[in-house]
Amino acid sequence: MNTSPWNRIVKYLYSLHQWYRETPERALEQAYDAALAIKAIEDEHFGGQGISERSGDYGQSTLSYFKSELEKYLKVIQTRMVEFNASRSFLELPERVGAKPKTGHSADYHQHGLHLNNKDRESLIFEKLEFIDGVIDKYINNSRSTAIVPVVSSVNVQTKSTNSSSPPDSKNKGSANSVHIHDGEVDTNYEEVNLLPRSLLGTLNRITKDLDPGAEKEVVKNFRNSKVKTIISLRFILLLILVPLLTNQISKNFLVGPIVDHFRGQENAPLFINVNLEEEAFQELERFEQRLKFERLIGTAPSLSLEETENKIAEKAVELAEEYRAESGGAIKNIFADLISLIAFAAIIVTNKKEIEILKSFMDDVIYGLSDSAKAFVIILFTDVFVGFHSPHGWEVILEGLSRHLGLPENRQFIFLFIATFPVILDTVFKYWIFRYLNRSSPSAVATYKNMNE
Repeated sequence: MNTSPWNRIVKYLYSLHQWYRETPERALEQAYDAALAIKAIEDEHFGGQGISERSGDYGQSTLSYFKSELEKYLKVIQTRMVEFNASRSFLELPERVGAKPKTGHSADYHQHGLHLNNKDRESLIFEKLEFIDGVIDKYINNSRSTAIVPVVSSVNVQTKSTNSSSPPDSKNKGSANSVHIHDGEVDTNYEEVNLLPRSLLGTLNRITKDLDPGAEKEVVKNFRNSKVKTIISLRFILLLILVPLLTNQISKNFLVGPIVDHFRGQENAPLFINVNLEEEAFQELERFEQRLKFERLIGTAPSLSLEETENKIAEKAVELAEEYRAESGGAIKNIFADLISLIAFAAIIVTNKKEIEILKSFMDDVIYGLSDSAKAFVIILFTDVFVGFHSPHGWEVILEGLSRHLGLPENRQFIFLFIATFPVILDTVFKYWIFRYLNRSSPSAVATYKNMNE
């Protein structure tokens, strides 16, 4: 069999071409799988209803987990549908797009491995797209109140202007509880109003579950799940901290260190890695010479001849040269060791995606489990440290220490420019997070934060 380099290149290009042509199919299938995953969560845990507090009687930790899963799958659907629509403008779906769907309602279109004709292929594509739209319409298009959209206790009916200049097919894009009028039909998709308060119904449901003989097993199961999630999260946090640190120290002392010392030990190697270290060495040598002269003048040191004074200054210069040579070499070692530890950190992130999801759910439980005053305290502490009035001094110390750690010259203009821009950007992002997410998940915490901040 001919395995020349040219044939391998041709084979690789052919595989790349096939992968490129399958982009629409791949994007559609991934979006379809994510929609099926959301539908499976709804059917298994929420009785086929939308993922919300009304559809299931779960605690805050469980709802936070389902919310994170929902957001993950919705992001996959949005990204893959953008990829599908963009690639469909200049690519056609391959013949095997009619792969057997994962639901039974389209199994009559084909059997395993059989290709579909164009009509059946288009029908199957439309069916998958309709299924995806039916799932995400509950959440992305705000047609129904869910865990992502805050629950509204009243029905806000937004009427439509009957002005004759309005087109007949215009839609009223209001809140999740609004009445939509289009094409002469009325969409009454609003929040159901019960005769009894929802909190009372939830209390009755909890009492009923407490009286259930299997309630104890369910509590034990939830406790064990929470315990396992906590152990995995703490173990993963220690892994994220210890592995980069150990990698940094081992690579610095046993891998990068000997190589740098070998090249730095040569005679033509520069003594100072930047101008700042050179100026520091000269200033320290000058202070040493002035101290000798001062001690000799006040009589605390014996009078030395000019030759003896020069010898002492020469010894100090050699000492400073060795000290700053080691510091310059240490800065070079830090650069490579930090790069290796960063690669190790990225490898942990890439190879432990499941643990990252568990850690995210654990952090959500910890953060959203805090009281309103504790949340406001953490927010104020964070903002005052990083974007507050005194934060520029802290950023200046951090940047100076980082530049010295990496052996970079201290650029005051860059430091001042960074301080003038980055905290402002960070403050804007943080305020947007409060307005966009925290205001929905915990409005009382936002109110407490505003009161404490005033």
